Order: sequence, then C-alpha cells, then structure tokens
Amino acid sequence: MSLLVIGSVAFDDIETPFGRAEKIVGGAGTYIAWAASYFVKNISIVSIVGEDFPQSELDALESRGVDTSGIKIVEGGKSFFWAGKYHLNLNARDTLVTELNVLADFDPVLSPKERESEFVMLGNLTPAIQMSVINQMDKHPKVLALDTMNYWMDSAMDELLDVLSHIDLLIINDEEARQLSGQYSLLKASELILAMGPKYLVIKKGEHGALLFGDDQVFFAPALPLTEVQDPTGAGDTFAGGLMGFLASRDMMNFEVLKQAIICGSAMASFCVEKFGAEALRNLNIDHLQERLDKFTELVNFEAPVL
Repeated sequence: MSLLVIGSVAFDDIETPFGRAEKIVGGAGTYIAWAASYFVKNISIVSIVGEDFPQSELDALESRGVDTSGIKIVEGGKSFFWAGKYHLNLNARDTLVTELNVLADFDPVLSPKERESEFVMLGNLTPAIQMSVINQMDKHPKVLALDTMNYWMDSAMDELLDVLSHIDLLIINDEEARQLSGQYSLLKASELILAMGPKYLVIKKGEHGALLFGDDQVFFAPALPLTEVQDPTGAGDTFAGGLMGFLASRDMMNFEVLKQAIICGSAMASFCVEKFGAEALRNLNIDHLQERLDKFTELVNFEAPVL
C-alpha cells in the first residue's frame, strides 16, 4: 500500500555526552521515510531542500523504495539547519541554532499520485501546511496520522484543533499530551484529546515506552533496554515511521494492529538512538530487526500470578 510522508529533510549538528556529529542529514521526513522503508516499499516523501543538499542522500532513499520526486530542490537555496546539545540524561536539550532557510517557504503541492495515497504521515510542521495537505487529498486516506509539538499549541491552537478534527491517529509525547489537554493524568488527557477528533492516540514516553488509547482500550508498550545510547535525535520520528510503515504493510488500522505497529516503531527507534543521526537506519539487517521484535515479546510475556 502507498504511504505519503510530509516532513522536513535537513542538516543537523548534534552534541551529546557521548560525542558530536556535524552537518549530518536529519529532519522528521528523513527519519520517518527510512524507518517505514523496512516495512513497505511504496513510499513518497514531500519536502524541500536547498541546492546544498547532496544528491547521494536522495539516491540512498530511492534505493530503499522511497520516491523523492516530491522533494523540491531550491536552486541557490540552503537547507533547513538545526543544532542542539543534549544534557547528560539525554531527555533535555538546548537548541543552539535554528535556520529555517528554504523550509520557511515550504508550500507543498501534491502530485496526482501523492493525492491518492492510502496512508499519510504528516510530520511536525505548521498546522496550516498540514491542513493544506489534507485539503489536497482526493479522498480521505485509510489512515491519516499527525505529529505536532508544544510550539504550535502556543502559537496556532485554533488551526491545530481544526487539523485534529480531520485525522485518524495522533502521535505525540507525554508533555505535549498534557499541554494539549490541560490534564496531568494521561488517561484523562487521552479522553479529551480523542474527543477532538482522532480515532486513536499514541503517547510517546521516550525511554519509558508508549501508550495507545482508542476503542475504549489502553495498551502499554515498553521501550527496549539498551546498553548504549548515542543520540536520541529523530527517535520519535523513527518510531512514527516504523509504526506507519507497518500499518501500510497490513493495509488497515484497528487496535490490535496498532499494538503490533507500536512495537515495530519502538524497535526501529531502538536502533536509531544507537548511532548519530539516521546512520543506524541505513543498512539495517532484517534478521536483527526480527530479533529485536522478539525481545519485546519476551519483555512483557509472563504468567499471571494466582492468589
């Protein structure tokens, strides 16, 4: 099935307590597409980059079955650039530099093929851009998923609420869920957020796993314990990409399939954080991926105690 990814393709400078990487390829769209490519091949990505973006990176995505013809290359332009430094716990970071460059003028125009996509992942962009994409679709996709962030809740809440009324799946972190709902309890937050429009809600909790809400049910997926973590940048987008890629491969979405999709997303994110940028996603061994998926089953497999 076809998956459309709308998101940034960019350059990052990243410093963590374990090292530094300068001007590596990042961006939400990049991570989502790489992760999804291990589950489904009919992927299109729509984004914008400057003339400084290497063709070899687009070729690498193409080799994974990702159609990059929707990435606009601005002659003489510079690609979006972000620099950040992570604290020792890797949960907090300081943004050092943000240069929108060509992303400031991003106004996606979908091709006829892209307008027919059956699964759509709207990466973290302005609600206006997300709504523009929704309005261009020929019909409502089988799954329309969305990521957003605190900044848009502060600066464009009305527009964001309009977008939320159109989507099927919202993927945000626990801090964002609390701000969006005004509730500390994630269970109460989920009730209010689902009433805004989404059929299902996934709340990411970083190294503490993820929660799924919908159909009057709740599911918790743990994060995989890792010996080493190098760089958490892009882990959330990688999670979303693995999740959406699996849904597209199954050509459906319900609570049971979403439970499996969350595990796939978590497994992909566990690889992402082991190296800087998207490096760990480039040549992932399928057998190794299956081993990680099996480990998640072992983490939560137990016999209920009898009192």
